[in-house]
Amino acid sequence: MFGGPVTVPSNSPHLRKSGSRPVFSDLGTGELENGVEEGFLHSIEANDMKGVSTPVSTAAIMPSPILLWRFKVLLLFVWGFCCCKIGWASVMRMGADLRDLFLYEAFLYYNPLLLVTMMVWLWGINLWFFSQANVNYAKIFDLDQNHLTHREIWKCATWMTIIVPTSMTAYLYLYSHGEVSLAASQPVFLYCGVAMVLIFPFDIFYLSSRYYLLRTLWRILLPLQAISFSDFFLADILTSMAKVFSDLERSVCRMVHRQVATIAWFEADSVCGSHSVAIPVILVLPYLFRFFQCLRQYKDTGEKTAVLNALKYSTAVPVIFLSALKYHVFPDRWTSFYRPLWLLSSVLNSLYSFYWDVTRDWDLSGFTRIFKFNKPHLCSNLLHGRKWVYFWVIGSNLVMRCTWTYKLSAHLRHNYLTVFGITALEIFRRFQWIFFRVENELNKMNSKSNIQLSMNDIPNEEEKKLLDSSVHSV
Repeated sequence: MFGGPVTVPSNSPHLRKSGSRPVFSDLGTGELENGVEEGFLHSIEANDMKGVSTPVSTAAIMPSPILLWRFKVLLLFVWGFCCCKIGWASVMRMGADLRDLFLYEAFLYYNPLLLVTMMVWLWGINLWFFSQANVNYAKIFDLDQNHLTHREIWKCATWMTIIVPTSMTAYLYLYSHGEVSLAASQPVFLYCGVAMVLIFPFDIFYLSSRYYLLRTLWRILLPLQAISFSDFFLADILTSMAKVFSDLERSVCRMVHRQVATIAWFEADSVCGSHSVAIPVILVLPYLFRFFQCLRQYKDTGEKTAVLNALKYSTAVPVIFLSALKYHVFPDRWTSFYRPLWLLSSVLNSLYSFYWDVTRDWDLSGFTRIFKFNKPHLCSNLLHGRKWVYFWVIGSNLVMRCTWTYKLSAHLRHNYLTVFGITALEIFRRFQWIFFRVENELNKMNSKSNIQLSMNDIPNEEEKKLLDSSVHSV
């Protein structure tokens, strides 16, 4: 999708950092190595004759990075197997009537953080691809020199992958063995720990990156300033995680009302039940934030496309609230009037969002860029004729946009595993969306820079007059 293979200079600091040896010249390399080997063997023989022991280099006794990586992967798989075995044994200790209810409760506490962990892993893949394609994503997102690379993102995701399932396994084990109070404390400690890591004011745990994230979130909550690319980029990602925020609200609600590791909340009309009014309110908040961002962008730039984009986000509001009305109206009224309105709003939201992805966010201009690779275009240079990439992303985006309605509709959430799978698909759709959205922004930045360079090459009127006068004087 992006440019071809990147050529890295031999004296690159990244090569030096990774421990590889710089190659100074292709000529005389073998002679240099032979000379070094002969000198090294001669010094060893001389030291042996003198009875002097030769110190061993630290690099020689250190294991190779590949061996360390394989050992870490092996430990991760062993740890995952132990968690699965302990968790399954703990679930089997419970009665058949309580097992499904308790699994649903445990899943509700931990599936939001598992989905966030998945998003962090995929974001690391995005950054890795950008670095391989030599895309200056730091300039696009206005990042400083201390921004996290894909390796550091993956390190954070690894720790999240370890901590979240470990807490879930401890929750299942303690509850099945009668330690209800200790079991109830596990999700509470986990949520408090995540919040403390995010707001920790000291210079550890990537302080500058955490500050950048919190500052961007604050700018999303209160769009009182000009909207930058990183502002609406992160806000778009938050719309794909609306279901995650809804489950977080329900989990925190049960923690506040001391309903963790109980079945009191299973009543539909309870404070934190499935019919709570807070569920559609939390679901709609990311779309409202993006809606107000578009209005602010229209106020600053006067572009009519910002109003049309705001209209796109407003179409999600009827989908969410019409679905929630099922629990608050008579069944006949829902079947005859509200359900057809919900279906109509769902189709409108899915098709409008799909159209905007293709024509605006990705700038594919109604599929025409797929069939015009024979004409000179920046896209053809970036894609190298790989049309199947665009066919796949357009088709999968349409399908996942339609299933997106399922997770926004509270009355369809009967099977929590199905909802989890659809939410994971939406996060994967956003993962694909990032590649083409950043590509479009890169194209815009390059075109603007080319226009500025061409404008600088054109002399202004005063320079033309001076040139004409000098020619006439000569």
